[in-house]
Amino acid sequence: MQELKITEMTIAHYGSMIDLWERTEGLVLSEADSEANIESFLRRNAGLSFVATQDGKVAGTSLCGHDGRRGFLYHVAVDPAVRGKGVAGRMVALSLAGLQAAGIEKCHLFTLEDNEIGNRYWANNGWQRRSGILLYTRDVP
Repeated sequence: MQELKITEMTIAHYGSMIDLWERTEGLVLSEADSEANIESFLRRNAGLSFVATQDGKVAGTSLCGHDGRRGFLYHVAVDPAVRGKGVAGRMVALSLAGLQAAGIEKCHLFTLEDNEIGNRYWANNGWQRRSGILLYTRDVP
């Protein structure tokens, strides 16, 4: 078994990323996660998203971007077989360093309310839960 390697995410990782995301409890996929949409996201946010690979497969992801004011993390996922080894923390640190280099001073992330594993991870790693904010969503006509 090879050592985990963290590199910049590319669209070439897409198939293996989708496989990981579909197996990750608490992670919900949508049309926004199509290959074309992820490719566009990566082009717009070059150097901010990372994958951990082992034996040619994606074992972790940190999808990151910004809107010019705030950074956003999406689909931070680590295969259960390699959890507890600091993989998520290393990928997120790289994403945050990229945001800082771009002049972004704050980063947000979204988790499902009932995602116990994810919510526990973020709370235990220096992220503050916000209250008093409601999220509204709508399809663009």
